[in-house]
Amino acid sequence: MILLIETATQVCSVALSQGGEVLGELHSDEPNAHSARLSTLVGQLLEQQHLSFSQLDAVCVSSGPGSYTGLRIGVSSAKGYCYALQRPLLSVPTLQSMAAVCFGQLPHFNGLVCPMIDARRMECYTAFYRRTDSGAIEEVRAVQADIIEPQIYDEFLDSQEVLFIGDGAEKTKEILSVHPNAVYESSLPSSSAIRFQTSAAGMALIAEQKLKAGQTEDVAYFEPFYLKDFVAKKSVVRGLR
Repeated sequence: MILLIETATQVCSVALSQGGEVLGELHSDEPNAHSARLSTLVGQLLEQQHLSFSQLDAVCVSSGPGSYTGLRIGVSSAKGYCYALQRPLLSVPTLQSMAAVCFGQLPHFNGLVCPMIDARRMECYTAFYRRTDSGAIEEVRAVQADIIEPQIYDEFLDSQEVLFIGDGAEKTKEILSVHPNAVYESSLPSSSAIRFQTSAAGMALIAEQKLKAGQTEDVAYFEPFYLKDFVAKKSVVRGLR
């Protein structure tokens, strides 16, 4: 039994999986509430599944990139559970997990999936993935922080369809959708329409494979993949400096 934790984006999501299959999932879209909601969601999910913490075999956390604060909350909580329970810690890249959710909803889509996390202005955290013949999610281009501009992805778009998903996709649509192979949720045929949402469930199969292969993280030293350095901003709250 693996507890899956996703806090890298605006969605706070937890799930339970066994043998790569999702047993249950809960999520919250409440903004800036990950620290308040995460432990509550975990407790509620275990209660719904009539399980206890002692029955967990491992804890898996979305490792980034994404929200600095969200990643810190998720990783800190996962480490706490693992330390208290003496269970192994697993991690799955956030963008790979997003791609897994998408491919799961579109079993007949044969193009590339490009998950996009909004990194402010016209910058997005992106990577490219394809589904192999065995059903595995394979990375085609590694994670980068891209400044979105025309022709940036023509090397991929010129050869096949690319489905752009995530909270960064909508703001890039006007620029990228001019290419005939650029696909967005809203442009999918009605028979294939999806409503994509970042979900801890996307880590289930990858986490299971990592647990079996012994690909665990060091609970003491593991850090999220931020990709960019955190820059503290001056508070806009009156009375704070």
